[in-house]
Amino acid sequence: MYTKDGETYFITDSHIHFWDASPANWVPGQEQYAKGWIECFHAYMGLAPAETHWPLEHFQKYSEDDLMKDLFEDGYVDVGIFQPTNLRQWYTEGFNTTERNGQLAGKHPGKFIVNTSWDPRDGDAGLEALEARSERWKPKGAKLYTAEWKGDSRGWKLTDPEAYRYLAKCEELGITNLHVHKGPTIWPLDKDAFDVSDVDHAATDFPNLNFIVEHVGLPRIEDFCFMATQEPNVYAGLAVVVGGLMHARPRFFAKVMGELLFWVGEDKMTFGSDYAIWEPKWQIEGFVDWDFPDDAEFSDYPRLGVDGKKKILGLNAARLYDIEVPPELRLAESETSASA
Repeated sequence: MYTKDGETYFITDSHIHFWDASPANWVPGQEQYAKGWIECFHAYMGLAPAETHWPLEHFQKYSEDDLMKDLFEDGYVDVGIFQPTNLRQWYTEGFNTTERNGQLAGKHPGKFIVNTSWDPRDGDAGLEALEARSERWKPKGAKLYTAEWKGDSRGWKLTDPEAYRYLAKCEELGITNLHVHKGPTIWPLDKDAFDVSDVDHAATDFPNLNFIVEHVGLPRIEDFCFMATQEPNVYAGLAVVVGGLMHARPRFFAKVMGELLFWVGEDKMTFGSDYAIWEPKWQIEGFVDWDFPDDAEFSDYPRLGVDGKKKILGLNAARLYDIEVPPELRLAESETSASA
C-alpha cells in the first residue's frame, strides 16, 4: 500500500517479471539475439531517474531477494501479477517462464498471481501443455507475445485460425485476462508484429475474454484508443506508459494519458511497473503526484482525481482478477466487485 496526503492506495502491479537473461542461459548460436534483447531492455531502463539504474550484469539476472525488496518492501506493491515471456529460441531455459514465476510465487503465498502464456504455432501439443499449466498453476490470465520468433516464423496474429483455437480453450479453462504485448518493440523483433488491429477482431468474437493491451499499442496510440473505445472488453495496460514516459517524456506522457482518459476511461486502465525494466516505487510516487501541465494544450482532456488513481493503481486489476481488497481501501462504487 502507498499512503500520501491521507489517502491510501491498494497497489496491484499487473506487469512484473522474474527473468534469467544471463549468458549461461543463452542458446548456442543465438547469442547475438539473446544479448541484444536484454541490452535493449536495459536501454529502456535509462528512461527512469538516474538513481534507479542498474548495471547490466545485475539486470541480466537479479535475485529473489532483489525482487521481493523492490516490489514489496520498497515498492508499495500489495499483489504482483507475473507476465511470462518464453523466448526459448534464444534462452535455453526460457527468458521468463510460468514455471520459474510459479516456483517463486509458491514460496510467498498471497503475494503473486501466476499467469501463463501460449503460442498458437505449437498446435495440439501446445493446447495440451496449456491445459497442464492451467491445472498446475490455476492462471486467470495469459501473456501473449505476437512478435516472438519460432523457427523461421517471426510472429503471429490473434486472428489466425490456430489462435482462435487457443482463445476458445482459454474461455473453457477460465483464463479470462489476456495481456497482449502491443507496444514498443525490442530488438530483434519486428515492430509491425505488434500492430493492434488483430485485437479488434478477437475482442469482438470473444466477448467473455478481457484483452489487456499492454503498452497501449505505442507508438500507435490513436489506433489503440479508437479501437478500445468501441470494445467493452479491451483494457489499457500502462506498463511502459508510466515507466517509459512519465519521467523522460513528461509532456508526451500527459498527451498519452489524456487520450486514454478521453477515449478509454479510468475504469479500463491498469498499472504495471514492467519490473525489472523499472522499479515500482518511483512510478507509484510520481503517478500519485501527477497532474496535467497547466496550459491550453491539455485543457480538453478529462482530469484524473484521487479515486481514478486508486482505480488505475490497483482496484481495476483487482476487479479483473478477483483480488480481495481490504474494505477500507475500496471505493463505494466498487465495493462488491473488488472483493473476492
